[in-house]
Amino acid sequence: MRNSVRLAELTTLRVGGPATVADCATTEALVATVRALDTAGIPVLLLAGGSNLLIADAGFGGVVVRIVTEGVELGADGVVAEAGANWDAVVAATVDAGFGGLECLSGIPGSAGATPVQNVGAYGVETEQLLRRVRLLDRASGEVRWAEPGELGFGYRTSVLKHSDRAVVLGVEFALRPDGSSAPLRYRELYQALGAEEGQRRPAAEVRAAVLRLRAGKGMVLDPDDHDTWSAGSFFTNPVVPPEREAQVRAAIAAHVGDVTVPTYPAPDGVKFSAGWLIERAGFAKGFPGPQAAARLSTKHTLALTNRGSATAADLVGLARTVRDGVAERFGIRLEPEPVTVGVTL
Repeated sequence: MRNSVRLAELTTLRVGGPATVADCATTEALVATVRALDTAGIPVLLLAGGSNLLIADAGFGGVVVRIVTEGVELGADGVVAEAGANWDAVVAATVDAGFGGLECLSGIPGSAGATPVQNVGAYGVETEQLLRRVRLLDRASGEVRWAEPGELGFGYRTSVLKHSDRAVVLGVEFALRPDGSSAPLRYRELYQALGAEEGQRRPAAEVRAAVLRLRAGKGMVLDPDDHDTWSAGSFFTNPVVPPEREAQVRAAIAAHVGDVTVPTYPAPDGVKFSAGWLIERAGFAKGFPGPQAAARLSTKHTLALTNRGSATAADLVGLARTVRDGVAERFGIRLEPEPVTVGVTL
């Protein structure tokens, strides 16, 4: 184990105080380490890519179990990846091998094991659509087993694994398209960028390249020299408004910004509004609150909260509260954070 490791060095937001870190390079070591810490009653924080964490400046008082397993195995129509495998490297490997299916999830930072926890999604594709099974360590029983997607309670950017310490993801298996064609193109920005029609398929490599271009233009592809990428990606989820409140929300928007077209999307439990659109219409421009601030909205995308090089977790929490409360005051919608917070609350 390594003592007094600055967790800022292990997260894409680049904030977080000191902790003891146990690096686990094999699944066997990961299972044994978590079992031992649980038996000893020592608090555990699981960390892999660190792309979806906002950790307090005080650090973490237990042991951070860092998942650095990297195995990736391609089959005839699927891929199995260990939990610590770099997610974009997994996607790239499938596309390079001539498979389709995961290309819309290109460029997303973090690890393969995080994808079912968060039900990661982008450009019209979500984890639950392609996931075959997840290998889990049950921390109560110590059992290791493969779980089916139906057991995971998937929702929009969530699952039963999120905000829970009951299980550790050890590996994932995804279905792929052996013909190399993409998933049907459902996201307008993407199919228009490709000159395609909604529902069409294109070669997976072509779609991956387009997704990477679009993400890079929004500061959503990690680049150590670009502070717009010192973030946790989209900080707030797109809010889903129940049908009985939709008219009230639309009236509040009209009262504040006038008669405008409001981007919305169908959702199982109501209507999904664009968090980025709401943030901008609430008066928070790209780069808010200004060039001197240590924590700012991205200069490319208002949905990302960024560290300009010297921000603390407290700085980012303060910015998140200002944006969240401003949107709530104007439109009556409370935005919810997408990253997992450790030692801080909004």
